Amino acid sequence: MASLKELKDRIGSVKSTQKITKAKQMVAAAKLRKAQAAAEEARPYAERLSAVMAALASKVSGDDAPKLLAGTGSDKRHLLVVVNTDKGLCGGLNSNLVRAAGAKARELTAAGKDVEFYLVGKKGRAPLKRAFPNQIGHHFDTSEVRTPGFEEAASIADELVELYDAGKFDIAHLVYPTFKSALAQDPTIDQIIPVPSPTTAEDSDAVVEYEPGEEEILEELLPRYVKTQIFGALLEIMASEQGASMTAMDNATRNAGDLINKLTVQYNRSRQAAITTELIEIIAGAEAL
Repeated sequence: MASLKELKDRIGSVKSTQKITKAKQMVAAAKLRKAQAAAEEARPYAERLSAVMAALASKVSGDDAPKLLAGTGSDKRHLLVVVNTDKGLCGGLNSNLVRAAGAKARELTAAGKDVEFYLVGKKGRAPLKRAFPNQIGHHFDTSEVRTPGFEEAASIADELVELYDAGKFDIAHLVYPTFKSALAQDPTIDQIIPVPSPTTAEDSDAVVEYEPGEEEILEELLPRYVKTQIFGALLEIMASEQGASMTAMDNATRNAGDLINKLTVQYNRSRQAAITTELIEIIAGAEAL
């Protein structure tokens, strides 16, 4: 059985940990509101850009379609762009993303496809390297910037387009969380290269003439679409990180409180037993006299 001093020291240690988790919970809660607003505000822009691209893509087909839209003509080589956080203490967010990316990789491998990973963020690297040691390709470090923004998204998109143009892969999938609430961040897998051909365009009776032509506009618009998708994923991961961190730290604070109560009861019982033993010894000594 632990001594009274050991129990007292442990209670003090858990109380110190509880203060840290409570502080981190409050910080995450303060950052969550801004990150959630940024992620939600970016979604309508991405949806509208998709609608505009649908209208343009419906007028372009065959050899006139840009490579980012038409594809390479093969689906053999797949690239999984996995967006993780740079910091931990955010519950199962990163492990869920790694699990979803791993499941997608195994599904593609079982179908006879070649799979390679492009990793964004630090926390997903180690488990994916252990599970797929020979399939880790490039990575992008976002830890040096305080808040990854459109500049970082553009850098990632430019590198992906360069790899695509160089024939390094045929299809790229983006793996990221979709923020729903502080309790729910669902892993999402979307194809970003080649840009999926929109199935429907907005119906309109207006006759639209483009200057320059649709092909030239798509050549400019398709890379921006890829950048927008990656930027949206970065915003989603930031909101998801703060939400998951707030929930995890709240659970840790509650667990610390339960442990403190349990240790306090154990400490009081041990102290009472020690006092009782001392009293018995004193009474026995007095009777012996």
